[in-house]
Amino acid sequence: MTRAVMIQGAGSNVGKSLLVAGLCRAARKRGLKVAPFKPQNMSNNAAVTADGGEIGRAQALQALACGLEPITDMNPVLLKPETDTGSQVIVQGKRLTTVRARDYAALKPQLMNSVLDSFHRLKAENDLVIVEGAGSPAEVNLRKGDIANMGFARAADVPVVLAGDIDRGGVIAQMVGTQAVLDAGDEAQIAGFLINKFRGDPRLFDDGFALIEQRTGWAGFGVLPYFDAAHKLPAEDALDLSSRASDGKLHVACLVLSRIANFDDLDPLGQEPEVKLTMVRAGEPIPGDVDLVILPGSKSTRGDLAFLREQGWDIDLSAHVRRGGFVLGICGGYQMLGQLIRDPEGIEGPAGEMPGLGLLDVATTMTPDKRLTRVTAKHAASGSNVQGYEIHIGRTDGADRARPFAYVDGQPEGAVSANGKIIGSYLHGLFSDDGFRSEFLDTLGVSAGSLAYGAEVEKTLDALADHMEANIDVDGLLKVAR
Repeated sequence: MTRAVMIQGAGSNVGKSLLVAGLCRAARKRGLKVAPFKPQNMSNNAAVTADGGEIGRAQALQALACGLEPITDMNPVLLKPETDTGSQVIVQGKRLTTVRARDYAALKPQLMNSVLDSFHRLKAENDLVIVEGAGSPAEVNLRKGDIANMGFARAADVPVVLAGDIDRGGVIAQMVGTQAVLDAGDEAQIAGFLINKFRGDPRLFDDGFALIEQRTGWAGFGVLPYFDAAHKLPAEDALDLSSRASDGKLHVACLVLSRIANFDDLDPLGQEPEVKLTMVRAGEPIPGDVDLVILPGSKSTRGDLAFLREQGWDIDLSAHVRRGGFVLGICGGYQMLGQLIRDPEGIEGPAGEMPGLGLLDVATTMTPDKRLTRVTAKHAASGSNVQGYEIHIGRTDGADRARPFAYVDGQPEGAVSANGKIIGSYLHGLFSDDGFRSEFLDTLGVSAGSLAYGAEVEKTLDALADHMEANIDVDGLLKVAR
C-alpha cells in the first residue's frame, strides 16, 4: 500500500521545497517509486507540464528529483498573485477564476475535492508520496477550511514532520509555539521534527534540540546544516533571487518587478563564469555599466510597467539604449517593450490601455485565452533549435515582427529591432538550453563556460540527498510515512 509523509514548516521559507526535493531523491535512490505533492502553492514561477497545464516550479524540480515528468496532480491548486489583494486560481493545471483574498475561503471546500482527487491518483501510481505544506500550521486563524496544511493532513490521514529554520533565530519558540497553538487533533498528526539551515557546528544546538524533544514529546530527526549549493537549483520564491558577483566580462541586470513571474530563466545565466548578474530592486538604479538588461515575465504586465516607471527604470533604460546596450524582454517584459498594451476586457485589471516603452515597434492586446505549451523553436539568427516553453496571455504584432527572434512550427515568434539590440520573445527557459545559451553569449562578446545546466541540477540534487543522509535520520523520517 502506498505511503505518504508531509513536511510542514514552523514558518514561511523554512526550506520545505528543498527538503522535499532532497527526500524525493533519497527515496528514489532507495529504489522507491516516489512522487511529490503540494496541495496548494502560491507562486508566479510556474512550470508547464507535458499535458499543457501549469504547476509550481518547486514541484517540477521535485518531480525531477523523483525521475518523473511533472504533471498537474503534483500541485492541484496554484495561486498566482495578480495584485496585493487578489490571485488567479489554477486548479489541476487550468485557470478556474480570479478571486480576492477575502473571498478565497468560500472556494476551499470545492478545492479540497480536487486536492484529494489528485492526491489519491498519485498514491495509486507510486510507492511513496512526499507532501509539502504551505506557510505554517501555526497560522491557526486560517485553519477553517484549510487545504494546505493540517486540513489536508487530517483529511488524507498523512503524518507530518515539522521543519524549523534556525538561520532566522528563535527556532525553539517556532517549534514549541506551534505545538501550543494547534488543537489536539492537529497536533496528533505531527510525528516528529527537524531543524534546517544550521550554520557552524550542529553539536552546539544539542541542548536546544533536546529541549524541543522534551517540551513537545515529538521525535527529533536531526539538525540539517545549511546546503551551500542550493543556489544551483531553480529558485521558486522571488525573495530568493540574488545578485551573483563575479569577475565576468558580461554584466547582466534583471529588473525585479513587483509581480515578477517565471524568473527561472535567470538561473543558468547566473552560473556562467563570464556573467555578472545584478538583480535590480525597487529604489535602485540600473547600473550604468551593464551590457544587457533583462525585463522578465510578469503576472500583471500593465501593473508592472507602471511599477517600472515609478522606479525611474524607463529613464535608465533609455540611457542604456543610447549607450548601445542590449535589452531582452521575455513574455511580459516583451509586451512592455512595445508601443502599446491594450486590455479591452480588463483581464489583468481595469479595462484600458497603456503606452509601452516604445523600444520595439509592436503592440499587445490581452486576450482571455492562455497559451501553455512546451516548444522546440528555431533561433532565427543562428538557425539552431532551442527548447523552451510558453505561458502567457495576449497577442503581440507589429512591424518589428518582420524580424522574428525565433520560429515555432514554422511561424515567426518574438521581435527584434533593426539594429538587433532590442529583443522580445514569449519563450521562457531559453538559457537552460546549453547550446542556445552559448550562442547568445557569443553574440554579446563572451564565451560560455563548460556549464551543462541540466546535468548540474541533477548533480546538485544528488548532493542534496547525500547531505541529508549524512546529517539527519532519513530512514527514520521515511518510516513514519503511512
